[in-house]
Amino acid sequence: MTWNHSQPSRRTVLGGAAVAALAAATSGVSVAHAASAAPARAAWPAEFPLPDGFLPEGITIGRRPYAYMGSRANGAVYRTDLRTGEGRVIHEGAAGTVAVGLKLDEDGLLYVAGGGGGSARVVDSRTGELVTTYQLTDATGHFINDVILLGDRAWFTDSRDAVLYGVPRGRAGEVRRLPLTGDWVQTPNVNNANGIVGTPDGRGLIVVSSSPGRLYHVDLKSGHATEIALAGAADVANGDGLLRIGRTLYVVQNRLNLISVYDLDAQAPAATLRRTVTDPRFDVPTTVARWADRLYLVNARFTSPQTPETTFNGVAVPL
Repeated sequence: MTWNHSQPSRRTVLGGAAVAALAAATSGVSVAHAASAAPARAAWPAEFPLPDGFLPEGITIGRRPYAYMGSRANGAVYRTDLRTGEGRVIHEGAAGTVAVGLKLDEDGLLYVAGGGGGSARVVDSRTGELVTTYQLTDATGHFINDVILLGDRAWFTDSRDAVLYGVPRGRAGEVRRLPLTGDWVQTPNVNNANGIVGTPDGRGLIVVSSSPGRLYHVDLKSGHATEIALAGAADVANGDGLLRIGRTLYVVQNRLNLISVYDLDAQAPAATLRRTVTDPRFDVPTTVARWADRLYLVNARFTSPQTPETTFNGVAVPL
C-alpha cells in the first residue's frame, strides 16, 4: 500500500488524531478500548475472498464487524466476518436483479441500489428476507447506483438521469423525487451521479459525477447543485464510492486504483486534497466502508473477464 501525501501540515497531523478519536467514538467503543483492541484487530485478515463470479460493487459495514456486499450478477448479498474473513450469502437474489451500492441501517435493514432495473430494495440483514421493493424509474435508460442514509430517507443516485430519489426509511411514506439543477452537468451516455454522502452539517448531500469527475454539494430542499471547488487536483475522474468521516472525504477512483482523501470546508463549498492511497492489491475498487482503523474495499475487476469463473475479493487498508 502507498500513501502519497499532498501539502502535509500540523493541521493534518492533528486532524489524524481527531479522526482516530472519531473512529473509535462512532464505532461504539471508547478511545481506551479502541487502543487495547488494536493488537487484536491487527491479526484480522486484510484480504478476504468472495464467491467466484459474484461481480461485487457495493460494500457497507454497520456497528458490528461484518461487511455486506452486493452482486451485479444476480442481486445477491454476501456477508463477511471481518475477524475471520469467512462469509456466506445471506440473500440469494434472483435472476435479472442487481445489487450495487448498499447501506445498512441501525435497525438491520439493508437499502440496496438496483442498477439498470431502476429499483431500490430493502433486505433484512438478519434473515435475508426481501422486505420491499421500490420501482424508482422505468426499467430501461436508468441506473440506480448508490445510496446514503440521511434523516428519515435513503437517498439513491441515478447515473443516467439528473435526479436523486429519497426512499422513506420505514414502511410508510412516499418516495421523493429530487431533480438536480444549478451547476449540475448531465453528460449523455456515460455514468454521471454515482457515490453519495451527507454533508458535515447533515443538511445536504455530496454527490460525485464519475464523468468528467466532479464533486457537487446538493441542497436537500431545492436540488440545487453547487460544484465543489477542488484544490490539489484537477478532478476526481472515475469517482465511484464516497465515504465521509467528519470533514474528511474519501473518494474511490475505480479504474485509477486510487483513493483520494480530501479536507472539506465547513459547508462543503471547497475540498483540498491531502493525500492519496493506492495498494498493489487494488483491482478496480469501487466502494469503501470503514470499520475502526481500517478502510474496506471490494475489487470489481472491471478490466478483467466478468465470467462465472472470475475470482473476486475484498481488501483492507489502514485508515
